[in-house]
Amino acid sequence: MTEQQVQAKARRKPRSLAQELVTVLTERIRSGQLKRGDKLPTESQIMVEEGVSRTVVREAISRLQAAGQVETRHGIGTFVLNAGTTAGFRIDPATVVTLREVLAVLELRIALEVESAGLAAQRRSDEALAGMRAALDELNEGAAHATDAVSADFQFHLRIAQASGNHYFADILDHLGTSIIPRTRVNSARLAQDDQAHYMSRLRHEHEAIYEAIARRDGEGAKMAMRMHLSNSRERLRQVHEEAEAQKG
Repeated sequence: MTEQQVQAKARRKPRSLAQELVTVLTERIRSGQLKRGDKLPTESQIMVEEGVSRTVVREAISRLQAAGQVETRHGIGTFVLNAGTTAGFRIDPATVVTLREVLAVLELRIALEVESAGLAAQRRSDEALAGMRAALDELNEGAAHATDAVSADFQFHLRIAQASGNHYFADILDHLGTSIIPRTRVNSARLAQDDQAHYMSRLRHEHEAIYEAIARRDGEGAKMAMRMHLSNSRERLRQVHEEAEAQKG
């Protein structure tokens, strides 16, 4: 890739770059360049080959995971699954782009995650709780440095689902990937008419309330805190969606 091409890519938004990278990797899988069981190049290799940032690579991999094309084995790498498979449950994160679709995903999350939080409070181990704390600390650290730390946010919710003791909760969240986090699709702070720092501070308090309830094994408190957290996000987006629909009329 030439320097001019790299500069041109740098001017485009990370989300559009991520979709371009998804298209490139998907074509490699469909053409047979990458076969079932093959390991994808490392993040660093893809960054060099395609001239994109690590954030773009991770977002693209997350979308491929959600589409069922690859799976990531922690500490080992990312591997190709069946090329072009459409069997079974599937949500393509690339389609979750409108406010209506983001709201629909939030409704799904409320149905799933409120119950999984309650079960996690009852069943979590000390090790599972430590994993939640580590993800939350990483999320808070990112917020302190004015980054949205989407990956850490997702990991916090995934750790809770894993601690529920019911692997189906975690399987569904893992399948959806980071596309479940609204701010990967829309600027949540702007939609909430809030500055980024204050918005992230509110998210931190909501997450801490969930963690504290799980830590003290308060199942009802954990369910309440998770419902409040996700419902707050839904309400902010619902108001903006209704205003946008009214303007269209």
